[in-house]
Amino acid sequence: MGKGRVEAFTDGVVAIIITIMVLELKVPHGEDFSVLAPLWPVFFSYVLSFINVGIYWNNLHNMFHTVQRVDGLVLWANLNLLFWLSLMPVTTAFMGENHFAPVPVAVYGLDLALCAVAYTILVIKLRHLHGADTTFAKAVGHDSKGKISLALYIAGVLLTFVNQWIGVAIYVAVAVIWFVPDRRFERLIEK
Repeated sequence: MGKGRVEAFTDGVVAIIITIMVLELKVPHGEDFSVLAPLWPVFFSYVLSFINVGIYWNNLHNMFHTVQRVDGLVLWANLNLLFWLSLMPVTTAFMGENHFAPVPVAVYGLDLALCAVAYTILVIKLRHLHGADTTFAKAVGHDSKGKISLALYIAGVLLTFVNQWIGVAIYVAVAVIWFVPDRRFERLIEK
């Protein structure tokens, strides 16, 4: 089947996820900068999650641009990823509203790890559907960045119980790694 509907649905779900996250930001009561200080954990959590959701959207856009079709397994793999992404507003709020306590930071990291696993499953299903000689398969390659990211997320979850700021730092580091748009797809499409 064509890929248009899965792209449109994914775009809609991502837009809703971002909207829900921003609605968790509460308007401060007061007129000076001092009223903003208590909000920094919630705001920082939102920014980190916005970047992470944006990274997934960007990569999904690039991936689906290089494939020709989808099947039932790809649809379910994409829904699996969207499920874990849809939990991002809850895990974001949990972490921010609890001022980066260890358990909320670990839960947030677990959600990030499960998003990474779901993304990997989607890549595998798309590669299986389209074959190893396609632009998609060549662009994905061995997906070292994806594997490293998953390992870092797992390490972040575990190290959170040593010190929650280690976990937060690891989650930020992974976002920084992916923040620069992934040019693997664009380079092959331009050829």
